Amino acid sequence: ASNKNNILTDFLNTGTYDRNRQFHLTMSPSMDILISSNLERLLAHMGGQDATKAEMESLNKTGSYKAEITETKISGAYATEAETAATIKKLYEDCGYVIDTHTAVAANVYDKYVKETGDTAKTVIASTASPFKFTRSVMNAIDPKYDAQGDFELVDELSRIANVTVPNAIEEIRSAEVLHNTVCEKDEMKKIVTDFLGM
Repeated sequence: ASNKNNILTDFLNTGTYDRNRQFHLTMSPSMDILISSNLERLLAHMGGQDATKAEMESLNKTGSYKAEITETKISGAYATEAETAATIKKLYEDCGYVIDTHTAVAANVYDKYVKETGDTAKTVIASTASPFKFTRSVMNAIDPKYDAQGDFELVDELSRIANVTVPNAIEEIRSAEVLHNTVCEKDEMKKIVTDFLGM
Protein backbone atom coordinates (compact mmCIF):
# COMPACT_ATOMS: atom_id res chain seq x y z
CA ALA A 1 0.00 0.00 0.00
CA SER A 2 1.38 3.38 -1.01
CA ASN A 3 0.21 6.95 -0.70
CA LYS A 4 0.39 9.60 -3.44
CA ASN A 5 4.13 8.83 -3.70
CA ASN A 6 3.18 5.63 -5.46
CA ILE A 7 6.62 4.54 -6.61
CA LEU A 8 6.16 0.98 -5.29
CA THR A 9 2.81 0.54 -7.03
CA ASP A 10 4.40 1.60 -10.29
CA PHE A 11 7.29 -0.81 -9.74
CA LEU A 12 5.03 -3.80 -9.04
CA ASN A 13 2.94 -3.00 -12.11
CA THR A 14 5.76 -2.23 -14.56
CA GLY A 15 9.03 -3.63 -13.17
CA THR A 16 10.60 -0.17 -13.48
CA TYR A 17 11.73 1.60 -10.32
CA ASP A 18 12.19 5.30 -11.08
CA ARG A 19 12.81 7.79 -8.29
CA ASN A 20 13.15 10.63 -10.82
CA ARG A 21 9.70 12.02 -10.13
CA GLN A 22 7.92 14.65 -8.11
CA PHE A 23 7.98 14.11 -4.35
CA HIS A 24 4.73 14.76 -2.47
CA LEU A 25 4.30 15.72 1.19
CA THR A 26 1.18 13.92 2.38
CA MET A 27 -0.86 13.32 5.51
CA SER A 28 0.89 9.91 5.81
CA PRO A 29 4.50 11.14 6.01
CA SER A 30 6.14 7.82 6.89
CA MET A 31 5.11 6.69 3.40
CA ASP A 32 6.55 9.79 1.73
CA ILE A 33 9.44 8.01 0.02
CA LEU A 34 11.17 7.79 -3.33
CA ILE A 35 13.60 5.06 -2.22
CA SER A 36 12.13 2.08 -0.38
CA SER A 37 14.45 0.44 2.14
CA ASN A 38 12.31 -2.72 2.19
CA LEU A 39 12.33 -3.22 -1.56
CA GLU A 40 15.97 -4.31 -1.64
CA ARG A 41 15.07 -7.41 0.42
CA LEU A 42 12.25 -8.31 -1.97
CA LEU A 43 14.59 -7.98 -4.96
CA ALA A 44 17.17 -10.23 -3.29
CA HIS A 45 14.46 -12.81 -2.65
CA MET A 46 13.24 -12.68 -6.26
CA GLY A 47 16.53 -12.39 -8.14
CA GLY A 48 19.43 -13.13 -5.82
CA GLN A 49 22.15 -10.94 -4.36
CA ASP A 50 24.02 -10.31 -7.63
CA ALA A 51 20.94 -8.97 -9.41
CA THR A 52 20.04 -6.84 -6.41
CA LYS A 53 23.54 -5.33 -6.28
CA ALA A 54 23.31 -4.31 -9.94
CA GLU A 55 19.86 -2.79 -9.44
CA MET A 56 20.97 -0.80 -6.38
CA GLU A 57 24.03 0.47 -8.27
CA SER A 58 21.79 1.59 -11.12
CA LEU A 59 19.44 3.32 -8.66
CA ASN A 60 22.38 5.22 -7.12
CA LYS A 61 23.84 6.23 -10.50
CA THR A 62 20.76 6.96 -12.62
CA GLY A 63 17.86 7.04 -10.19
CA SER A 64 16.14 4.06 -11.80
CA TYR A 65 16.40 0.42 -12.78
CA LYS A 66 14.38 -2.28 -14.51
CA ALA A 67 13.80 -5.56 -12.69
CA GLU A 68 12.30 -8.82 -13.83
CA ILE A 69 9.31 -9.56 -11.61
CA THR A 70 8.86 -13.23 -12.40
CA GLU A 71 6.97 -14.51 -9.40
CA THR A 72 5.39 -12.55 -6.66
CA LYS A 73 2.14 -12.79 -4.81
CA ILE A 74 2.34 -9.14 -3.88
CA SER A 75 -0.51 -6.88 -4.88
CA GLY A 76 0.15 -3.15 -4.92
CA ALA A 77 -1.99 -0.07 -5.15
CA TYR A 78 -2.05 3.43 -3.73
CA ALA A 79 -4.48 5.79 -2.04
CA THR A 80 -4.83 9.46 -2.91
CA GLU A 81 -5.10 12.08 -0.16
CA ALA A 82 -8.85 12.30 -0.73
CA GLU A 83 -9.23 8.51 -0.55
CA THR A 84 -7.17 8.37 2.65
CA ALA A 85 -9.33 11.02 4.30
CA ALA A 86 -12.54 9.36 3.09
CA THR A 87 -11.42 6.02 4.58
CA ILE A 88 -10.80 7.62 7.99
CA LYS A 89 -14.22 9.29 7.87
CA LYS A 90 -16.08 6.18 6.69
CA LEU A 91 -14.58 3.89 9.31
CA TYR A 92 -15.35 6.41 12.06
CA GLU A 93 -18.93 6.88 10.86
CA ASP A 94 -19.49 3.13 10.38
CA CYS A 95 -18.19 1.93 13.75
CA GLY A 96 -16.77 4.82 15.81
CA TYR A 97 -13.17 3.60 15.40
CA VAL A 98 -10.55 6.25 14.60
CA ILE A 99 -7.49 5.22 12.57
CA ASP A 100 -4.34 7.11 11.70
CA THR A 101 -3.48 8.27 8.20
CA HIS A 102 -1.09 5.39 7.42
CA THR A 103 -3.59 2.72 8.48
CA ALA A 104 -6.15 4.51 6.31
CA VAL A 105 -3.88 4.09 3.27
CA ALA A 106 -3.63 0.35 3.99
CA ALA A 107 -7.39 0.01 4.55
CA ASN A 108 -8.19 1.87 1.34
CA VAL A 109 -5.77 -0.22 -0.72
CA TYR A 110 -7.16 -3.40 0.85
CA ASP A 111 -10.69 -2.37 -0.18
CA LYS A 112 -9.42 -1.85 -3.74
CA TYR A 113 -7.79 -5.29 -3.66
CA VAL A 114 -11.03 -6.96 -2.54
CA LYS A 115 -13.03 -5.19 -5.28
CA GLU A 116 -10.46 -6.15 -7.91
CA THR A 117 -9.95 -9.79 -6.90
CA GLY A 118 -13.10 -10.82 -5.04
CA ASP A 119 -10.84 -12.32 -2.35
CA THR A 120 -12.97 -12.74 0.77
CA ALA A 121 -10.32 -14.24 3.06
CA LYS A 122 -10.37 -12.87 6.60
CA THR A 123 -7.72 -10.15 6.75
CA VAL A 124 -5.95 -8.28 9.52
CA ILE A 125 -4.60 -4.79 8.91
CA ALA A 126 -2.02 -4.12 11.61
CA SER A 127 -1.97 -0.49 12.63
CA THR A 128 1.39 0.73 13.88
CA ALA A 129 0.66 4.41 14.42
CA SER A 130 -1.64 6.30 16.76
CA PRO A 131 -4.17 8.77 15.37
CA PHE A 132 -2.91 11.15 18.08
CA LYS A 133 0.36 11.45 16.15
CA PHE A 134 -1.53 12.90 13.18
CA THR A 135 -4.38 14.56 15.05
CA ARG A 136 -5.07 17.46 12.69
CA SER A 137 -5.14 15.32 9.54
CA VAL A 138 -7.31 12.68 11.21
CA MET A 139 -9.79 15.16 12.68
CA ASN A 140 -10.03 17.17 9.45
CA ALA A 141 -10.81 13.94 7.60
CA ILE A 142 -13.67 13.23 10.01
CA ASP A 143 -15.03 16.78 9.72
CA PRO A 144 -13.36 19.90 8.23
CA LYS A 145 -14.91 22.01 11.02
CA TYR A 146 -12.13 20.77 13.31
CA ASP A 147 -9.49 22.74 11.40
CA ALA A 148 -10.46 25.88 13.32
CA GLN A 149 -9.42 24.32 16.64
CA GLY A 150 -6.02 24.53 18.30
CA ASP A 151 -3.73 21.52 18.56
CA PHE A 152 -4.56 20.54 22.12
CA GLU A 153 -8.26 21.20 21.59
CA LEU A 154 -8.06 18.65 18.76
CA VAL A 155 -6.25 16.17 20.99
CA ASP A 156 -9.00 16.45 23.58
CA GLU A 157 -11.73 16.14 20.94
CA LEU A 158 -10.05 13.08 19.41
CA SER A 159 -9.88 11.53 22.87
CA ARG A 160 -13.58 12.23 23.35
CA ILE A 161 -14.89 10.94 20.01
CA ALA A 162 -12.61 7.87 19.97
CA ASN A 163 -13.20 7.14 23.66
CA VAL A 164 -9.43 6.70 24.10
CA THR A 165 -7.20 8.26 26.75
CA VAL A 166 -4.69 10.83 25.50
CA PRO A 167 -1.24 9.17 25.48
CA ASN A 168 1.10 10.26 28.30
CA ALA A 169 3.73 11.53 25.86
CA ILE A 170 1.22 14.06 24.51
CA GLU A 171 -0.03 15.01 27.98
CA GLU A 172 3.57 15.74 28.98
CA ILE A 173 4.01 18.08 26.01
CA ARG A 174 0.91 20.01 27.03
CA SER A 175 2.57 21.32 30.20
CA ALA A 176 6.24 21.04 29.22
CA GLU A 177 8.48 24.05 29.54
CA VAL A 178 9.53 25.60 26.22
CA LEU A 179 13.29 25.10 26.09
CA HIS A 180 14.10 26.52 22.67
CA ASN A 181 12.36 29.50 21.15
CA THR A 182 15.03 30.98 18.89
CA VAL A 183 13.73 32.14 15.54
CA CYS A 184 16.10 33.23 12.79
CA GLU A 185 16.35 33.85 9.10
CA LYS A 186 17.92 31.20 6.86
CA ASP A 187 21.19 33.10 6.41
CA GLU A 188 21.56 33.42 10.22
CA MET A 189 21.30 29.69 10.90
CA LYS A 190 25.03 28.92 10.90
CA LYS A 191 25.77 31.65 13.46
CA ILE A 192 22.82 30.64 15.66
CA VAL A 193 23.91 26.98 15.68
CA THR A 194 27.58 27.77 16.39
CA ASP A 195 26.53 30.17 19.19
CA PHE A 196 24.23 27.51 20.62
CA LEU A 197 27.07 24.97 20.56
CA GLY A 198 29.49 27.51 22.11
CA MET A 199 31.86 27.37 19.15
